[in-house]
Amino acid sequence: MRAPIIFLLAVLAATACDKNAGVGDAENPPNTDQQAAAVESQKPAVAHVTQGEQGKERKKGASPQADGNPDYVGVAQCAACHQQEFHDWQKSHHDLAMKTPDVETVVGDFDDAIFDYFGTESRFFQRDDQYFVRTDGPDGELHDYPVAYTFGVYPLQQYLIEFPGGRLQALSLSWDARPKEEGGQRWFHLYPDEEIKAGDPLHWTGINQNWNFQCSDCHSTNLHKNYDAESQTFATRWSEMNVGCESCHGPGRAHVEWAGLPESERAAIKDQGFELRFDGRRQARWAMDAKTGIAHIANEVHTQAEIPVCAQCHSRRGTQFPGVKPEDNFLDFFHPALLGEGLYHADGQINDEVYVWGSFLQSKMHGAGVTCSNCHNPHSLELRASGNGVCAQCHLPTKFDTVEHHFHPVGTEGAQCVNCHMTDKVYMQVDARRDHSFRVPRPDLSEKIGSPNACIGCHTDETNTWAAAILEEKFGEPDPHYGEALFAGRVGAPDAESQLLKLAMDEDQPDIARATAVSMLPRYLSQTSAQVLQVIAQGDDALQHLGLAQSLDQVPQQVRPALAIPLLYEDERVTASLAASALAGAPLQSYPEEVGKRFDQAMADYQASAEFNSDRPESLVNLASLRGREGDLPGAEKLLQQAVELAPYYTPAIINLADLYRGTGRERDGERLLRSALNRPIEEAIEKAPLQHALGLSLVRQQKLQDAMPMLRAAADAENSTPRYGYVYAIALNSAGDSTAAIQYLEQALQRFPGDPEMMSALISLYRDTGQQEKAEQLRKQLQ
Repeated sequence: MRAPIIFLLAVLAATACDKNAGVGDAENPPNTDQQAAAVESQKPAVAHVTQGEQGKERKKGASPQADGNPDYVGVAQCAACHQQEFHDWQKSHHDLAMKTPDVETVVGDFDDAIFDYFGTESRFFQRDDQYFVRTDGPDGELHDYPVAYTFGVYPLQQYLIEFPGGRLQALSLSWDARPKEEGGQRWFHLYPDEEIKAGDPLHWTGINQNWNFQCSDCHSTNLHKNYDAESQTFATRWSEMNVGCESCHGPGRAHVEWAGLPESERAAIKDQGFELRFDGRRQARWAMDAKTGIAHIANEVHTQAEIPVCAQCHSRRGTQFPGVKPEDNFLDFFHPALLGEGLYHADGQINDEVYVWGSFLQSKMHGAGVTCSNCHNPHSLELRASGNGVCAQCHLPTKFDTVEHHFHPVGTEGAQCVNCHMTDKVYMQVDARRDHSFRVPRPDLSEKIGSPNACIGCHTDETNTWAAAILEEKFGEPDPHYGEALFAGRVGAPDAESQLLKLAMDEDQPDIARATAVSMLPRYLSQTSAQVLQVIAQGDDALQHLGLAQSLDQVPQQVRPALAIPLLYEDERVTASLAASALAGAPLQSYPEEVGKRFDQAMADYQASAEFNSDRPESLVNLASLRGREGDLPGAEKLLQQAVELAPYYTPAIINLADLYRGTGRERDGERLLRSALNRPIEEAIEKAPLQHALGLSLVRQQKLQDAMPMLRAAADAENSTPRYGYVYAIALNSAGDSTAAIQYLEQALQRFPGDPEMMSALISLYRDTGQQEKAEQLRKQLQ
């Protein structure tokens, strides 16, 4: 049995690129990737910035400015009739999302304040009625930068600096706007515990802090990024620089025209000039169930029209196409993240910044028809009531706001609904954001899958077992939770496929949890799960279609058309474009002509999306992958070189370029590229494990097994390693003649990655090779 394993190593070494190294589509939306960033090479000019309130014309040129779209009439026009809504909106976080700096809008201390960050002293000052910061630029030297705009207001305010090429960059030095007694009224750095120097992926002058891509479309109204890939410049435009009425209601010109009609004519126009109305929430009749103490909607009405509108900003997503309006289909323009690892805990609780939508879709509130404006005034953004009063709108206080229910003295922190059911996490050092999944504390689940819970979050000296026992005694045995299936899928548990299948088909579970299960199933593809995925592909669940489309690159080529072609027929443009990308290069001549037409349209959309985001290395890599599958290797090479130049530490671009060199007979060029990337200074925070793994495979192909082994071992042992790296290293050990070491390594690796099928299959073969038949049979049964 040894020969097939040795042969498999050769196959692995000859494969274009290992699936975990980052080939093809970036799994997450581009603006979620924290590893990609570029070094701004040009020295920024100190340009004069005209001060004043919104609406005053800024200096002409590439700088962001109003675009003059006549369909957008502006907040002042709305205020003439909607005075209360306008009054509520003024000074709200939407109003103050972005402003020109003046005495009214700047909350930070610019009175010659000094802030020291790892020996770099930055100074905040005023000169000629302008606000300046003297800090380190892209060259690492100190420069005076005028503040172009304020960004946000509470609990922190950031400041935008104007750079050549139409770029705005967000300073990492921010003002803590909280009261002094809460630790505020001070300058602070967003990364206080690590020195971020010029050239680092997270330095304020790099692409990860670029306003045009990262921030702009959620802080301004009708924003158009307008990136030109040829000149690598932006001509970003907006209708209003902050979040105004038309961000949520859509262009107002038709509504203004409607308002100017005689009353008899107005009555005949039901939509009042808007494509989208939010009347459903007000039409809902809520009835209290005396037995449960929970209200429910008693009439047939659609209450949640606003959720996809809010999600355009309040979600972790990538913008795939420009020009979205509130009435547009969310999945026609955005690629939202599901409950992915790193973003969410396995049970769906927030981990990284995910901006509410993905959490709220998990909640029973969402399932009951609750919408954002049931709790928040949509214009002021303030809560409808204080304290537990918000929850009391639907939950009887006599049943829930009692010591018997929450176990804490009335009036204490523990008696506040949100502290048990909406735990918070602090982002950007000072911004505590609450989890909107409105979940019951599950210390029993914490014990099983390692997710946090509210009980032990406060009672840090107690255990999950202690908390679980108290809750079970009071409320009974807890129900099974979808987090267990998602955890099984994440760790490669032996029953991962069956658990994920059960979750995907369970209509009582949240749609986003089911869609996440669908996105994980291709890792465990069998005949059964392939058939289920085909049924899902032909169904009508938009989120499940997205989950499948996101993971089609993990499906074997011979199976892929059966799952991808139905998705070409979906209305959601993002889903269809992802399906087309997965089919690129596949022979479709034997399918009906309509399939080809839909493929061509979806592929055109995919390319347009990647070109729209070509200011990011992820999109350049995606375009290069597409060119490669089309047979245009010179075009792919050019795009990958651009990606490496733009973000020298973005490992997928480096690995794909090295692999392209290999595929065109330039193995040594690929080796040099990988070695050069690995030799970059550690402060550039390059992800080394994928590069070490790729270099090890390159050395194997060059018959340099002794040189390859340390690289393969380093990748396999890395903290961010994958099961694949450990599997390949074990195969390399066996190929080098040390089957004992290979077995030992796989046994240890399976403790880290329990249930990984590749590792288990290899270990079964090695057991049989070395005469350990009993162990082989035991592991074979476990694998089955």
